[in-house]
Amino acid sequence: MSKRFYKVATSAPAPDGSGFQVLLDAKPLPTPAGLPFVVPTRALAQAIASEWQEQGDDIKPQTMVMMQFASTAIDRVGDNRADLIEGVLKYAETDLLCHRAEIPPELAARQMERWQPLLDWAGEALSAPLNVTTAIVPIAQPEAAKAGFAKVLTALDVFTLTALASLVGVCGSLVLGVALLQGRLKGDETYQLSQLDEFWQADNWGEDDEAKARQAGIKREILETERFFELMRDA
Repeated sequence: MSKRFYKVATSAPAPDGSGFQVLLDAKPLPTPAGLPFVVPTRALAQAIASEWQEQGDDIKPQTMVMMQFASTAIDRVGDNRADLIEGVLKYAETDLLCHRAEIPPELAARQMERWQPLLDWAGEALSAPLNVTTAIVPIAQPEAAKAGFAKVLTALDVFTLTALASLVGVCGSLVLGVALLQGRLKGDETYQLSQLDEFWQADNWGEDDEAKARQAGIKREILETERFFELMRDA
């Protein structure tokens, strides 16, 4: 945490036309690693400028989520794009939606009703068919599924890819992450589906404060990522 050293945060087109930058007292903001901080859309730059403007006497980086996504994309992912894609693709092997309960039958039925339509969508829209299992260990998935998801990921810009990677990790599901990115789901729907098992447990056995706090954090991260996607689309 550091003290606020500027009065006004604004955004403006980058001089070279490569995107949009954030200005602190009319000086271009660099990334934490000292690289030029330039983002693809005006809406994202404006949102990040607002995060800086809303800081108090102390700068709290953890409250600037859009800034964190963008700076991570520039500083850490830019030269490691292939490694990140490989890491995200591993979730196809352990996707939450592919791991089903046998008992109780009520939970198994709920998983089938709410998760299976998304697996069907992934198979049809993304050419990424995934197998389902009731075993604890991961099940082998078709190479076609990995290829389908790889096609989606490699087409993404580094900013969107960074945010998607975070979302997939939060949800434990590549299917849910891509569904939110492509507008198949809204943020709250994504949250509800990612916590289906936990909600069932709470309905039947009750919930504690620790679980509620954890779920609140997951919901917040999903909704923040949804907003980032929207800012990236708003040209």
